[in-house]
This record gives sequence, C-alpha cells and structure tokens, in this order.
Amino acid sequence: MSARADMAKPDDLRDAMAEAAAEIDQALGILIPRPEGPEARLFEAMRHAAIGGGKRLRGFLVLEGARQFGVARDAALRAAAAVEMLHAYSLVHDDLPCMDDDDLRRGKPTVHKAFDEATAVLAGDALQANAFYVLAEPDTHPDPAVRAELCRCLARAAGPRGMCGGQMLDMLAEQAGEPLEEAEIGRLQLLKTGKLIEFAAEAGAILGKAPWPMRQALAAYGRDLGAAFQIADDLLDATASAAETGKRTGKDAAAGKATLVGLLGIERARAQAERLAAQAAAHLDAFGERADLLKALAAYAIARRT
Repeated sequence: MSARADMAKPDDLRDAMAEAAAEIDQALGILIPRPEGPEARLFEAMRHAAIGGGKRLRGFLVLEGARQFGVARDAALRAAAAVEMLHAYSLVHDDLPCMDDDDLRRGKPTVHKAFDEATAVLAGDALQANAFYVLAEPDTHPDPAVRAELCRCLARAAGPRGMCGGQMLDMLAEQAGEPLEEAEIGRLQLLKTGKLIEFAAEAGAILGKAPWPMRQALAAYGRDLGAAFQIADDLLDATASAAETGKRTGKDAAAGKATLVGLLGIERARAQAERLAAQAAAHLDAFGERADLLKALAAYAIARRT
C-alpha cells in the first residue's frame, strides 16, 4: 500500500481481509475434503466448524506477516488454514454444554447443535490434529526445521501455557465466584486468546526465516493486538446484539465471567483497548509501508461491531 497507516482507507483493509478470507476458505475446503464412507459425518462437522463465516483475523495475520518476507502465497495459505483449524477446534469445544453451552456461532448453529455432542468433540479433536498435520507437510515449507518450529510454536500457543491454560483459568474464576484483579484478568486473556494471535502474527516470520528482531517485532505486535482484540470482544459482548456479532451476547455478565470490561467499566476498558492497539501498531515501524494493512488492522480490531 502506498498510504501511510494513519491515512489508511478502511476499504483497503476490508477488501484485503475479504480476499484473504475467501482464499483461506478455499484452502480449508481442500484440506478438509468431503470424503465418502462412514467417516464422512466427521468431515462434515469439521467443515461446518471451519469453513464459512468468521473474520479470519488469525489467518489474515499469517498471510500479512508472510508477505513482509516474500513467502509464497500457497505456503502462507497452508499455515493460515492450519491456524484457522486450530482456532475452530477451540470454538467447537468452547461452545459445548460442559464449557460455555452456546447454540450460535458465526451466525449458524454450533457443531453440537447441528450434529451432536460426541461428534462435536471428535470434530474439534480432528481439527486440532489436522492443523499440525498440515504444518508438518513438506508443501508448507521445504525446510524441516521451519516446519518443526511452526509446530512447536503453535503447540505452545494452544497448550497448557496458552489457550487451554487460559480456558482453565477462566473456568476456575467462574467457579470461585470471586472477582479477579486486573493483572489476573490480563494473564487469563493473554493465555486464552492472546497467545494464538501472537503466534499467527509471528508465523509469517517463521516461514520467511526472518531475522530475530523482525520476528520479535511481529510477535510483540500480535501480543498487544491480541490483548486489544479481547477487550474489544468483551465490549461487544456487553454492548452489541446477537444479530451484529453472530453469537449470543451478554453471556459474560450473566455467567459472572472475569473481564476487564466488568472490572473497569466500558469507557476505561475502551480506552485501554485503544492504547494497546496504538502500541501494537508502533511495533511495526521498522517494516515501513509494507505493514500498513497490519497497522490498519490494529485500529479495526477495536472499532469492529462483529
């Protein structure tokens, strides 16, 4: 892009994200095929969860990070699809009755409603496994060390020190019924949401064998973007309608979940999200105009209504 980030046009980002989402969906359609035979129901549930709908923010981060280093689009799309499969698995399990018990996701019935609970568990498990299978294949990168690093970093982001650990903290906080301090909420959200977004931002640098400072800059961008994105998500839960977001809203307050919105109030939480978004964009200064879309994404993350 030729425009500076502070002059970026919303249409530029919107068009780029729509194009990326279509490409990612096409890649997912290939990587999660429609097979014949008795296991077809499992693939149908996986496709229901992973294909269609959603902002594809994580996949877009992979693609834009990869673009900074001239990574081939096909390779970047495989990594983006893998991240979106991992994210879809987390949503399928998060929606189960034993977790958040949600009936609506991305404007359509959740997997356990469209199919059944057992199929939803298997679909989530299969999506997670397939994400690592895709990353480990030579088509993703000819260098086995790069493929191993992608798998290592994604596993760290998704495991007990990442997404799963954050979900555990969320459940424990809800069960305890006692308010968390701001730092505790920040750590919970860093693990539950932020680590996967951080990996998505860093993945393109891993694919491109980028110098360590550039890789760290993208990771720092993703970390702050993830924190801002989560606050924005909590603000949407408190202020938006289900028709706008494509999922049930008001559930955090009803369940007594620990969020910065609940602790700080809407205005202070919004101000903190804005500070984090500006901080995220500042990490990209060394990339120059190449990172304009990523900088614009930081602003979009806190202004969105879906």
